[in-house]
Amino acid sequence: MSIQIPVRNIRVHGNRIRYLDYDNVDTKKKDTLVLLHGIGASAERWSKVIPFFYDHFRVIVPDIVGFGYSDKPTVEYNISFFVKFLEDFLNSLGIKKTSIAGSSFGGLVAAEFAIKNSQIVNKLVLVSPAGTMKSSTRTLEEYILASLYPTHENVWRAFINMAFDPRTVTEQTIEDFIDRMKLPNAKYAFMSTMLGIRNTPNLSSRLDKILSPTIIVWGEQDEMIPVKYADDYKKIPKSNLLVIPKCGHTPFTEKPEIFCKIAIDFLKGFNSIK
Repeated sequence: MSIQIPVRNIRVHGNRIRYLDYDNVDTKKKDTLVLLHGIGASAERWSKVIPFFYDHFRVIVPDIVGFGYSDKPTVEYNISFFVKFLEDFLNSLGIKKTSIAGSSFGGLVAAEFAIKNSQIVNKLVLVSPAGTMKSSTRTLEEYILASLYPTHENVWRAFINMAFDPRTVTEQTIEDFIDRMKLPNAKYAFMSTMLGIRNTPNLSSRLDKILSPTIIVWGEQDEMIPVKYADDYKKIPKSNLLVIPKCGHTPFTEKPEIFCKIAIDFLKGFNSIK
């Protein structure tokens, strides 16, 4: 299905935020779904699954402040900053209730947001969420290197090792990452966010405060954040874990049909959380 990309801009804390807003106005599909990308990414990272979600939801996909083509202010990019950003972003759009899907860093932001704002979050889809990994991995270190020195070789290596199937890494993905990391303040925002993730206070001990039904999706061959760290997120009271075989760090790019079947069934209530 071909869908016109609805690029919009809004001011949050004086910063210009670029976002995509696929608004279903002609049907009863009024539920909202917000998609949060990972560190160093942009809204387009979700492009393979948006057509599936668009059939069921109003889909909103921001370039999170500091990333993509949104502004990148010189501030401390800690998790509290991102939670506050998401609060004000949703408030600016008049969204009082939404489900959220977050990938990696975006999954951490979604979880922290849900801990603080249970009245806003309907359901959560956490995809290989960051925040509980105790040590680095070679793939993460290669990704950091690619962000600081975004040569074609460095970026290609990082994305190939992040995926299970190298055929899912396109030349456009590589070139887009290179272009974004060359933008003013992009490297600063990336590294400041990495410090913010590392300094996340006692997330594991707070995950039981998430009241929203949650599905946790992980690629079995995730070399960026290994699936063993899903055990921490299983502390969310109303949660299920689904591991996708032959899949790396971003199931929504490698296995979009399988991922969307899991996510939509959950979000629409076809597979309830006990």
